[in-house]
Amino acid sequence: MKSYIKTISAAVLATCVSTGAAAQNTYSGYFVDGYTYRYQMNPALTDTTNFVSFPGLGNLNIGMRGNLHLNSVLYNVDGKTVLFSHPDVPVSKVMDNIHSNNKIGVDAKIGILSGGFKAWGGYNTISINAVAQANVNVPGTFFSLVKEGVSNQTYDISDLSAKVRGYAEIALGHSRDLSKYVPGLRAGATLKFLLGMGALDAQFNKAYLQLGENGWNAVTNANIYTSMTGMKYKTKFDDKTGRDYVNGIDMDSFGINGFGMGLDLGASYKLNQDWEFSAALLDLGFISYGSTQLASTQGDRMVETNNYLFNPNDDADNSFSNEWKRLRNDLLELYQLDDLGASGTKTYSLRTTLNLAAQYTFPLYRNLTFGLLNSTRFAGSFSWTQFRLSANVAPVKVFSASANFALGTYGASFGWMINVHPKYFNLFLGMDHTPGKLAKQFVPLNSNLQVNFGINFPF
Repeated sequence: MKSYIKTISAAVLATCVSTGAAAQNTYSGYFVDGYTYRYQMNPALTDTTNFVSFPGLGNLNIGMRGNLHLNSVLYNVDGKTVLFSHPDVPVSKVMDNIHSNNKIGVDAKIGILSGGFKAWGGYNTISINAVAQANVNVPGTFFSLVKEGVSNQTYDISDLSAKVRGYAEIALGHSRDLSKYVPGLRAGATLKFLLGMGALDAQFNKAYLQLGENGWNAVTNANIYTSMTGMKYKTKFDDKTGRDYVNGIDMDSFGINGFGMGLDLGASYKLNQDWEFSAALLDLGFISYGSTQLASTQGDRMVETNNYLFNPNDDADNSFSNEWKRLRNDLLELYQLDDLGASGTKTYSLRTTLNLAAQYTFPLYRNLTFGLLNSTRFAGSFSWTQFRLSANVAPVKVFSASANFALGTYGASFGWMINVHPKYFNLFLGMDHTPGKLAKQFVPLNSNLQVNFGINFPF
């Protein structure tokens, strides 16, 4: 069990502190004049200029979001960087940095090719994107068990989970001015066709250890669904338990493995020359993955040490040696997952985001605006919300910028964006979460980091 705990902790920490990918949207650009990709946060907020993106670099994001930080799991001891489990790191110091649920969320949306043009009474966008999403949740009791060892009476790590989705997205958007019906109103919508590439859904439904005066009780119940074309679980035979268990995966091909659809809806309303309000609901829809393989404990697996009776007689069926082997093997089986093969199709809802915004134009200098944006992601246990207050300026026609401050589920952050957009060329660079102190390897000690860069060609 000790070896098992160390293996699990290494895998979880590697996922949590070293995963990097792209954030799905850059909220620092929501109010920035001339920012090409405002329509991805609200399909009504389209530009008036035709454009085409630089292939692969039109909208490149890098970032992650969470409340488990690198400096919560890595510490300095005598000038050396060590894991939180090192004996010279005090238990109290570690647990002060650990939450009841520790989360890392990673979103990737890399623009492969995008374009926008005026036609059919409005403005139209076409985008081809690669999307990847990953979320890991590690309960605080997991860190307590790894750090303290088996010392407390009860450990419950049932909330340990990981969810990963990968798909390609083809998005067709249209927005138009509806002022002839309602003065100041503009509306837009984007229809998305999704091609699934792969998914993973791992969940410890039960992972419970109770230590009593006269015995231990342990329960596990886990399922791992993996959806990828050409993927099968690798198994290994355990001589001690006499059974095969999952210990890896095999891939012999890779390709499209699912289909889905999504919808973005948005509107903006200009109340007067000073005030504008907008709202959007993004990623309403689903995606289904085929070729799904299931690894499972097949329900509850339980070990109650009170059920083992040790007989000092070496010839008895329940001799000390025989009972110890049976107990050891039953403990091993707690975490050995069976390969149950193909389990059909898995369908997941998309993670919907609600954006609500208000923008005020400063009357004494109309190239300066102030904006307040609330963004809420609906994703079950990985949901989050944030409020972002920004000051935005466009002093000349070819340049605009934003500085903003956000407060939300994962704490406070400072963001910014600069956008250069002369005729026939557009370059932007920004951050929603500007990193603070960095480790020696230039890795941020805080897990909230986001960088956005893009090159596009207006015409």
